[in-house]
Amino acid sequence: MDRLSILLSMLTGAAITGVLTIAAFSLGFYSWTAVLSAAALGFLLAWPAAYVISRRIKSADPHWQPPHEPKRDAALPRADAREV
Repeated sequence: MDRLSILLSMLTGAAITGVLTIAAFSLGFYSWTAVLSAAALGFLLAWPAAYVISRRIKSADPHWQPPHEPKRDAALPRADAREV
């Protein structure tokens, strides 16, 4: 599990939801269903978008090297563990 993508998912979820809500309002949809649909889509698309952004950040970093054998012994990574 990628800790950077977990943090980025909150930011991307808010950004995607905001863009979709503004798009719905600009198209003339002023109902609760439009807002809830935008929120649901933002929630569903948040983690995949954050994962892609995280991978691009890490591929552009010259000092980051992925570990050769990632340990998958726990559901949550340790605080001092290296990134995957």
